[in-house]
Amino acid sequence: MHWSDRIKSFLDSVGWEINNLNLYEQALTHSSFAHERGQRRTNNERLEFLGDAVLELIISDYLYERYPHFPEGKLTRLRADLVCEASLARLAFELNISEYLRLGKGELQGGGASRPSLLGDTVEALIGALYLDIGLEKCMQYVLDLYKPIMKDLQEGILRRDYKTLLQEFSQARYAVTPSYRIIDARGPDHDKEFEAEVVLTGEAVGCGRGRSKKEAEQAAAKEAWCKITP
Repeated sequence: MHWSDRIKSFLDSVGWEINNLNLYEQALTHSSFAHERGQRRTNNERLEFLGDAVLELIISDYLYERYPHFPEGKLTRLRADLVCEASLARLAFELNISEYLRLGKGELQGGGASRPSLLGDTVEALIGALYLDIGLEKCMQYVLDLYKPIMKDLQEGILRRDYKTLLQEFSQARYAVTPSYRIIDARGPDHDKEFEAEVVLTGEAVGCGRGRSKKEAEQAAAKEAWCKITP
């Protein structure tokens, strides 16, 4: 299937009714691909710049309306969590963006197709394309639909703490393996125990963390691993 046809299928699969396919093709074209072909202006960097601002506006509007009693400082922190690299990377993994992204040979060989920062930038570029193509109102609807699982985590108070899921998605995309966890220490009396967990990836320990429960310790280990191995 031709790349343009694959992009159409992708857009159909997420339920986006679009007008200008060229905008989305540009959003999915990394600068490394464009530079290799001497087409430096036909990459997604400008769309990423625009999408970053549009996303911040959409999320700001949502939080302002959804949480009328929250002060400015709390709204700012929530917005930062929702538009951070981890949240954008999660969206990119769920959308399987890497399957449609055009990368230069060097970037591809260097693992760019599974790099969270690059994938997050691509999501922003797609949002920029949406905004230009269909306007703010419909763009807002589509973006908030994408964000539903993340908004649910926000309401349940677990946003950005589910590093186990992020690490699993990253490791499956990059290494085609799933991380494993093991409890390596438990200290203190039964009513006040502290656990230490280790996460293992491709046969090596890549993160360690402590917590009042095994699950909390595993999350801490996953967070350390995520911060260590993702550029």
